[in-house]
Amino acid sequence: QVQLVESGGGLVQAGGSLRLSCAASGRTFSGSVMGWFRQDPGKEREFVAAITSNGAVTNYAESVKGRFTISRDNAKNTAYLQMNSLKPEDTAVYYCAADARFYWPPRKVSDFSSWGQGTQVTVSS
Repeated sequence: QVQLVESGGGLVQAGGSLRLSCAASGRTFSGSVMGWFRQDPGKEREFVAAITSNGAVTNYAESVKGRFTISRDNAKNTAYLQMNSLKPEDTAVYYCAADARFYWPPRKVSDFSSWGQGTQVTVSS
């Protein structure tokens, strides 16, 4: 498994931008599919975006398509989520996830075996 640590969350006004980072340790990062999920209190964790191990293919939830971009730098063992045109409804704890099995597109929590601790994103109106 790979260990994951998210950073980059914070408070931003509606229409603003944030970039989340997910630093990974372990030798399996470059071979892992990476994903981002988010969760509001009292709600289920929901899929946001995923990227293949070589970064060639991405997949997004409809609610973020055109506003968010997932990317990765395998040389730095880091995945990113660039979030633009943020809305109050984007407020949540954001989690990165990894899995070495290849299943595409991985849009369910059960499709990922490794998780970070989460980072809070708050968008004010």
